[in-house]
Amino acid sequence: MSIIEREVPVTTPATSHKAAAAAIIDEVRGLKDRIPHFVIPESRAVRQRLARAASLPPEFIDLAAMATRNHEDLARGGNSGPDETEDLNRYAEAYGPLADELEAMALFVRHSVRVAKNQAGSNALMTYAMAQRLAKRPETASLAPHVEDMRRALASPRRKAKAKQAPVPATPGSSPAPATPPKQ
Repeated sequence: MSIIEREVPVTTPATSHKAAAAAIIDEVRGLKDRIPHFVIPESRAVRQRLARAASLPPEFIDLAAMATRNHEDLARGGNSGPDETEDLNRYAEAYGPLADELEAMALFVRHSVRVAKNQAGSNALMTYAMAQRLAKRPETASLAPHVEDMRRALASPRRKAKAKQAPVPATPGSSPAPATPPKQ
């Protein structure tokens, strides 16, 4: 018997997470080909235009389909036939829960992302706190530049913007300093 050794590619966790997420995104995008009547809205206004008729009770839809089936005159106005109307209603009833499940999944994925960011942030804050204390010791003073870099990175972008745009107080008898335009 011979043993065949396979080379296992060594990947970093970041690469494997990106690859796994990309594969799942491809699967999710592939779902649109499997969902009948799948339509991508052409604008945000479309949702509002569709809302009124789309929110009618299913009983009303069934009654209208029955009336169309029983009175041929109703089918002539360009309306779809009762069978098509009933099929569309069954489609809406069947795929509504799928939309709910996908929305719930999106919420859970967003929560999972927030949890991961929280854990990574908590670890980074703990490292920063330890580095601040250790940088004060002579034997680990080499941490001081790292602490300073982390401090700068931690500074709020709003605080940075306010510091750049802070007006210079005018002294009595002088003209106010001209405002500097924000850099772009």
